[in-house]
Parts: sequence; C-alpha cells; structure tokens
Amino acid sequence: MATTTTHPAIKPAKGGSFLIEDIRPEEVFTPEDFTDEHRQIARTAAGFAANEVMPLAAEIEAKNFDVTRRLLRQAGDLGLMGVDVPEAYGGLEMDKVSSAIVAEHMSSLASFSVAFSAHVGIGTLPIVWYGTPEQKAKYLPRLASGEWIGAYALSESSSASDAMNCRARAVLSDDGGHYILNGEKMWITNSGFADLFTVFAKIDGEKFSAFLVERGTPGFSVGAEEHKLGIRGSSTCPLVLADCRVPVENLLGEPGKGHHIAFNILNIGRFKLGAACVGGARHAFQAALGYAKERVAFGRPIAEFGLIQEKLAECATGIYAGESLAYRTIGMIDAALAGVDTNAGGASREIQKRIEEYAVECSILKVWGSEMLDMVVDHVVQIFGGYGYVEEYPAERAYRDARINRIFEGTNEINRLIITGWLMKRAMSGHLPLLGAIRRLMGEVLTGPGAAAPAGDTSGPLALEHALVAAAKKLTLFAAGAASEKYMQALGEQQEIMGALADCISEVYALESCILRAEKLRAARGDAAAATAIAMTGYYAARAIQVVEAAARKVVAAVAEGDALRARMALVRRMARHEPADGIALGRAIARHVAAAGRYTL
Repeated sequence: MATTTTHPAIKPAKGGSFLIEDIRPEEVFTPEDFTDEHRQIARTAAGFAANEVMPLAAEIEAKNFDVTRRLLRQAGDLGLMGVDVPEAYGGLEMDKVSSAIVAEHMSSLASFSVAFSAHVGIGTLPIVWYGTPEQKAKYLPRLASGEWIGAYALSESSSASDAMNCRARAVLSDDGGHYILNGEKMWITNSGFADLFTVFAKIDGEKFSAFLVERGTPGFSVGAEEHKLGIRGSSTCPLVLADCRVPVENLLGEPGKGHHIAFNILNIGRFKLGAACVGGARHAFQAALGYAKERVAFGRPIAEFGLIQEKLAECATGIYAGESLAYRTIGMIDAALAGVDTNAGGASREIQKRIEEYAVECSILKVWGSEMLDMVVDHVVQIFGGYGYVEEYPAERAYRDARINRIFEGTNEINRLIITGWLMKRAMSGHLPLLGAIRRLMGEVLTGPGAAAPAGDTSGPLALEHALVAAAKKLTLFAAGAASEKYMQALGEQQEIMGALADCISEVYALESCILRAEKLRAARGDAAAATAIAMTGYYAARAIQVVEAAARKVVAAVAEGDALRARMALVRRMARHEPADGIALGRAIARHVAAAGRYTL
C-alpha cells in the first residue's frame, strides 16, 4: 500500500463490542494520529476542491457534465480517483483512513462530491473485489485515471430499499455468448455521462447477479435527467434494458451471488459518506462563522450574541464528534486489515469479511453523520437569516444538498434497523456476548438499586462524561432487555422499537468516541486543544444522555404497562440521574474559541 496506518496500539475490537467493553484511549485512532502522508493527502484533496472545483461550481450546478468529467480526469491525474485501486492496476491502494480523508476533503461542493464518491466507491470497488483478472486489467486502469467513469445500478422504482426484490431479468442467449438483460433501473448516479455500469439482475428470474455493462451496449439506454431538490449538478437518470446483450465474460462474480457485491460495497459507502458529511459540515460551518463575525447588529458582531454562540457551539461540537466517530471506526477497519496479504488468493473475500465486522459502526457513522450535517446546515441558514434563504449565498445550497444523505447508501430507517438487528443477530449467534451482559444488567437493576457504575476516569475533568456514558450503556442494555423479554425473536418486526434502540446504541458510540479522543489528547498534550476537546465532549454529553433516556423511555413505554411500567420508568430515571454541567458556559467557551480561530479547530 502507498499509505498505511502505523499505530500498533489501535485495537481492532469486535464490531459492536463498545456496548459491553471498556477501551483505553490509546487503543482508538483519532485525527491527531494522522501521519505526514495523511496530512499531505488531505492538503492535496482540499486544494483540488478549493482551487479547481469551487471556481467552476456554477457550471457544475448547471449540469455541464463536460466540466465534471474534466475535473474527474484531473482528480485521476492526482491519484485521487485510484484511492482503493491496487497499484498493479494503476491505483494507489491507500489505507481506508486515507480513503476517508479524500472523501472528507472533496465534499465542499456536494454535486461534484457525489459524482466523485459514486465513481471511486460503488462505481469501482465491485471490480476491485469481485472482478476477474481480465476484468480488472480491462477496466481498473481506465477508472483509476478518470478516463472512464463508473456507475452502480441497483435501485429500481419498485424495490429501492428491498434490493433483492429487483425485477430486472437476465437469460443466457441460445449461443451461450451473451446474457440478455431486460428491465429498468432508477436513480442511478453518474448515469448521464458514465462509461461503465455495474447492473444487477436476476438470471432466469431467480439468481441475483451483477453484470458489467458498457455504455453503447446494444439494448442499453439512458433516460432523461431527474430534476432534484439538491445535488442539482450531479447526474441522476433511469436506465432501460431492452434485450441488452452483455458478453458472458462481463458477469461480475458468481451467478446468484450478487447480494454479496451489493451489500458488502455499502459498508465502504457508508463510512465514506459519514466522513464526507463531516467535511460538508465543516465547509458550511466555515461560511456561517465568517458571516457571524462580520454581520453587525445592535453595534456588535452577531457572533457575540448568546443564541448565535449556542448554534456555533452545537455545529463545532457536531463536527468534533463526527470526526471522532469516523476515524475511530475507520482506524479499527485499518487495524483489522493490517494482516491481510492483498496479493494472496481469496484476499478480497477476507477484506470484505473484516470490513463487514464493523457493519454496525459503518451504519452508525452514516446515520449519525448525515443527521449531524442536517443540524449544521439548518443552523447555518438561521445564522445567515434572510440571506440564508437566497440562492446567491452559500447556506441555501448547503441546506438543499444535505438532505439526500439520509437517503443515500440505504435510508437512515434501513440503517437503524441494521444497527439493532445486526447486533442482536451477533448476540444470538454467540459472536458477541451481548445477551449475557443484558441478563446481568436486568438482574442487577431489577433486584438492586440500579445506580450507574462509572467506568474510566472518575476523578479527572471528564469524570461526569465517563459516568454518563456508563449510564447510557446501562440504559441501552436495559431497554434492549425489556424489548427482548416481550418480543423475543419477533423483535425485528417492531421497527419503532428497533429504531429507538439504534438511537441509544449510536449515542453510546458517539459519546464514548468523544471521551476517548479527549482523554487521548489530555494524556498526550494537555494543551488548549485538549481543553477544547474536553469542553466539546462535555457539551455533547449533555445532549447524548437526553437522547438515550428519551429513547429508552419510548421502548419501556411500549413493552410494559401498569405497575411494571411505573417500576421500569423509575429505573430509567434512576439510571439517567446526574447533575448537569453548565452547558451555557461550555457553549460560550466553544463559540469564542472557534470565533477567535476563524474556523473549526481544536
């Protein structure tokens, strides 16, 4: 690999184990662990976005795809298009932290970011992981350079989230030389100008499979551009397959195994999307902060007013938490991949298996990041006031563009079901000792005082936050136990409960990630950056425990009644009880810090 994450202390923990295990700060990867190579990659990507992409924003937004293609080719010349492509096929084969850094810093203009991300992720990775040597040799050098652009055609009008219910069909031709594809695909990113499409169809109506379809293939056509709420400069079109003749050698992977391609690719897409949301939030926040410092009302900059400072603090803290979540997750993935010989037979399968271990964390990152970005852009519009509603100012476009992220890479509803469902599945299979932890917790709180037992540092500046994350874990396990007692194997059918549990799980992971990063900074440096991280962690903790308590109450109210309900609600209140920090003082300190710096920073 051209770049690697060389931090042997990083712990490739079992996916989902954060709910039941304690981890030391030095065992997690944070942005402060970036190597010089990582920082150089960040400068390259950020410089390209600022100096090449943003000056052409108006043309990109007007759907001038010649401009988009030219910029993608330039990105290829810089190596940014080949971040996940093996060096043998013209790529850089970077580690996943580097890959996420590129996604984060290419996100200043969402329309271009979507085109770029679709190409380097779902447009290219299926061939990297599942292609034959001949397919890789034919397509990957063109994709890595930007000569060709890739697209991914999974969704259909009647089976968007239910991908396995696709209606597109494939049959083998009489001479055995081609598969004949018929059907339609919807909402295909890059389809207006892509050269190569990964298309999913069922062979003989049964075997869900993937095919590499080149533009210009007989029977293949692209419909009209969709007119979208946001990401208006990206290309989104339907595809029509009418006796589309695909050479048999363009079958990708094995017949009937297309679901492996479809679902494993999404884990990469989700963590990259989470990183891109962090970058998008930072870019939008920068515009709002600059405006708040310049806009004068009642004789002083609005950045000095308390309710504006509150918004600045919430945005900055969201970005801090997003970074902490993203790079903790991706650092674990890199640590898990460290021992894989990428040249060995079956390496792709092993890579997918090790990434799949963190499916829960990838889904959390996607859901949490997209909703954090929505919070930030909403605050950005409000800070700009009336100007935020006008197209000439940056807030309006950021607000529209952000909305799609809660739909991309599996809707947030689907991902919430994955978060809870995947954890429970791993618990039932014995892969994760979650059921034992739930039973112990239920026995403890139903027969004892139910007080939270803080973990970690109980005396330092983060003592309250350690106590809160311990309480949040208990509340989550208690709610999961109460729901499991009532519904048992049928819990998966109770989507509202599954979603509430996912919110508990996500907040535990986010808060713990903030704490571990702040503790790591405190131990390593103890400087102003560490103090800011501690302040942001405290500010975030106050919100996190409220979300967890509310979600736990929602679950308990749905699974108990009468005296049992009252008793369990009392336990929820007891486990969540704490003396709150002064959130106003913390928020003001955070806002003053970023205003003085002129940007989000620790």
